[in-house]
Amino acid sequence: MTALHATTETPIGPFTVLVDGGAVLASGWTAHVGDLLPVVHRSLRPTTVMEADRLPVLDVVDAFHAGEIGVIDDVVVAQRSGPFLTEAWEVLRTVPAGQPDSYAAFAARCGRPAAVRAAAGACARNAAALFVPCHRVLATGGGLGGFRWGTPVKRWLLDHEAAHSPARV
Repeated sequence: MTALHATTETPIGPFTVLVDGGAVLASGWTAHVGDLLPVVHRSLRPTTVMEADRLPVLDVVDAFHAGEIGVIDDVVVAQRSGPFLTEAWEVLRTVPAGQPDSYAAFAARCGRPAAVRAAAGACARNAAALFVPCHRVLATGGGLGGFRWGTPVKRWLLDHEAAHSPARV
């Protein structure tokens, strides 16, 4: 399978997407597609990757960074794993912008309140950053927790969403 990748500049650095058949396989704040390939599930990992000048999903990324935070909600993503992770990634898409969950609350939202570590693991293994908004989950106790693209990026995203969420605008 051949996938396409492209990069756009954002206020917090370059953002690259890896797309196959219109679905985002992986994405994040990097200029290097090689940073994204290892997080794509082996059954979805492309055998060939080609650079595109521009992909339509980058218009969504630009609009999000310009303040239209809801535009990411309908972007099609393709991730694969076991039942809990697959369900957890879908549930992540229901965490409202500007209203982050703790890992404990996210585990409860997934229907497994005792599975806090598994919930944190779902965030850590999310390949489609931004579109599956793992940045909206914080450490229990209010700390930022981790983020593959760095805690300064996570902090910026949380502040950006808080400033542009429907409740505040």
